[in-house]
Amino acid sequence: MRNHGIGSWTRRRSRKNPRRVALVHHDTRITYGQLHDRTVRLAHHLRHLGVRRGDRIAYLGPNHPAYLETMFATSLLGAVFVPLNTRLAEPELRQCLSDSGSLVLVHSPVFAAFADACGVIRRVSVDASYERALAGAETTEIDEHVSGDDLAMIMYTSGTTGRAKGAMLTHANVIWNCHNMLVDMDFASDEVTLLSAPLFHTACLNVACLPTLLKGGTVVLEETFSPSRTLDLIEEHAVTAMFGVPTMFQQIAAEERFDRADFSSMRFLMCGAAPVPLALIETYQQRGLILLQGYGMTEASAGIAVLDSEHAVAKVGSAGLPQFYTDVRVVDAAGRDTAPGERGELLVEGPSVIPGYWGLPAETLAAFTDGWLRSGDVAVRDDDGYLTIVDRIKDMIISGGENIYPAEVENALYQHSAVADCAVIGVPDEQWGEVGRAVVVRARGEAATAEDILSFLEGRLARYKIPKSVVFTDALPRSGVGKLLKPLIRKTYGTLSSSGTTA
Repeated sequence: MRNHGIGSWTRRRSRKNPRRVALVHHDTRITYGQLHDRTVRLAHHLRHLGVRRGDRIAYLGPNHPAYLETMFATSLLGAVFVPLNTRLAEPELRQCLSDSGSLVLVHSPVFAAFADACGVIRRVSVDASYERALAGAETTEIDEHVSGDDLAMIMYTSGTTGRAKGAMLTHANVIWNCHNMLVDMDFASDEVTLLSAPLFHTACLNVACLPTLLKGGTVVLEETFSPSRTLDLIEEHAVTAMFGVPTMFQQIAAEERFDRADFSSMRFLMCGAAPVPLALIETYQQRGLILLQGYGMTEASAGIAVLDSEHAVAKVGSAGLPQFYTDVRVVDAAGRDTAPGERGELLVEGPSVIPGYWGLPAETLAAFTDGWLRSGDVAVRDDDGYLTIVDRIKDMIISGGENIYPAEVENALYQHSAVADCAVIGVPDEQWGEVGRAVVVRARGEAATAEDILSFLEGRLARYKIPKSVVFTDALPRSGVGKLLKPLIRKTYGTLSSSGTTA
């Protein structure tokens, strides 16, 4: 077999376990043998549409077996998969299609109107016509030469701080990331992984989905997230693993039947994409569940560090140790390695780190320092090497010459029972230059005042870290993967008059 990329996985797994269930989607169950057959048929159909080696194939739609069939079929042809964020606005989607030069758009029916107007001539709708195309396609094996250095996918970054960039993931990047996950997370061949976070999110795809399929487990695909349905699915399918963002796990914990739900099948819960409040980790620990915080980024094919279950309690709040084939450094502004306990920017190196951004040589050059990827995150490492992500460099507040890291303050705020969600931003101040402001969403039924919340922080944080004002709101804007949209929060709440201003 000349294909050494992820496109060969369905063939390799189907020859080992053809009757084992690979995917569950509503009432549909697809075995590995069927997944391979459907992938080969789709690859022939795409080839009939003119797809050749190196062409880009975009996918737009919620979680569905066709997402993975398209990804594997694209890779089988030596082409490049471009997963699109369904939560982007139409101009942003068009920019991703144009920037990538996608030849074909595979889409769910709900995006039919956009597909007709997007400018991509060759389109495949995942409806009855999709099934007819597969039924009539060839079934002969395809063995295009694909190496680890070939480009596997272009994953567009969230673009929350500007124009989205296309991170170029090679087959080797994806495969090495899976190896990291299999070593550090102990995925089993009988794993049943529930995925209701979107597959266009690099962590959902590369941290949870692909390692499960590589190991021969079963992936339960949900198109949308429902906390109540999640509890149903865990019991119905004896789910053993799940990936989600903190807001998802918060909503599950808020379900009335959370305390009596049957979690006996669950081995581990993977949580990432945003800082995990300590109070949330403790809530799951009380149910005997390990909520493992991971840290990663699209530019590292997802995984960088993970906190294993053995140290989840002793190192609570930590992002864990660097993954097996990943190396990190924490450096100061001069590029010198910091001592344990000292903060600095996290740099990353390893075989899962991307070679650069699609069509952006200047941005690629700026993203690396002597071959190390600059994360843009502030981190601290303890004496045992465990990493704690303190904040984004750009989010740091400098007040009277002191550095304030909003994530640290937000973690303290989450300890208050009245705080359901929060964000800390910097606002101008005549005396200190900049001070913190807490934007708070009250928990249901809570009526805490600004004074209540700020006084709660006394003794928990140094006084200069305590916000000088509080603004209450009904909801905070977040990205499709749960990250706080800090630029929008600053714009919306940074100039409002506040309640509960303190001296």
